[in-house]
Amino acid sequence: MCCFECCIKCLGGVPYASLVATILCFSGVALFCGCGHVALTGTVTMVENHFSRVTSDHAALTDVVQVLQYIIYGIACFFFLYGIILLAEGFYTTSAVKEMHSEFKTTVCGRCISAMFVFLTYILGLGWLGIFGFSAVPVFLFYNMWTTCGAMKSPIANLTSVDNICVDVRQYGIIPWNATPGKACGSTLSDICNTSEFYLSYHLYIVACAGAGATVIALIHYLMILAANWAYLKGLCQQTHAYQDIKTRDDQELQDVQSRSKEGLNSSYS
Repeated sequence: MCCFECCIKCLGGVPYASLVATILCFSGVALFCGCGHVALTGTVTMVENHFSRVTSDHAALTDVVQVLQYIIYGIACFFFLYGIILLAEGFYTTSAVKEMHSEFKTTVCGRCISAMFVFLTYILGLGWLGIFGFSAVPVFLFYNMWTTCGAMKSPIANLTSVDNICVDVRQYGIIPWNATPGKACGSTLSDICNTSEFYLSYHLYIVACAGAGATVIALIHYLMILAANWAYLKGLCQQTHAYQDIKTRDDQELQDVQSRSKEGLNSSYS
């Protein structure tokens, strides 16, 4: 029975809202970083094999992809640590809120740290909104290629030559305009859409975009939790100060009453 009560007490102190947000954040960041890393590698392979046969033409793209992959490593490490810190912050603030009427006291430093996390999470949320929008760009490009390949199989495509249906990646700024061949038409384009690099990269970009969206939702969830807990801590601090002021005033009044009583007794004896 004692063990059961101890378990119930421990479970009551778990910040479930922060725990759900942490799981969602880890899942979203893992999907974005893992799928984005593999999708970028597949994109470079597809460009090298079908749109740019000269190494110097896609050298800039390769460098940009490598930089993005290193950024992905940094994002994964940072949010792994940041999620753990926010979960620990959730444990701290939950304990403070649950023990409002006990001897638990918050410090100025603790409240400042909570406010700092609110501001930092807000900035990170704005940053992830930008990442979410940026991750939708390759999904749009691959979707255009996918629909173009599907258009060649439709009856409308029989009205014109299939070889006139092309996709030119140079117009997207991925490779320079003097890259060879730079575009794919007809059956060549259809073969590209059937390659594993295209199929895998397209679906991985979709999953990475969904992961970025999940991370945005997790940070919004974190922001609501941190703002609410900070408000509770601020209210707790004000309540504690008011209680201390009342106690000090009552103690002073009690001392005055006692001193007047002593003076009355002394005067009666005299």
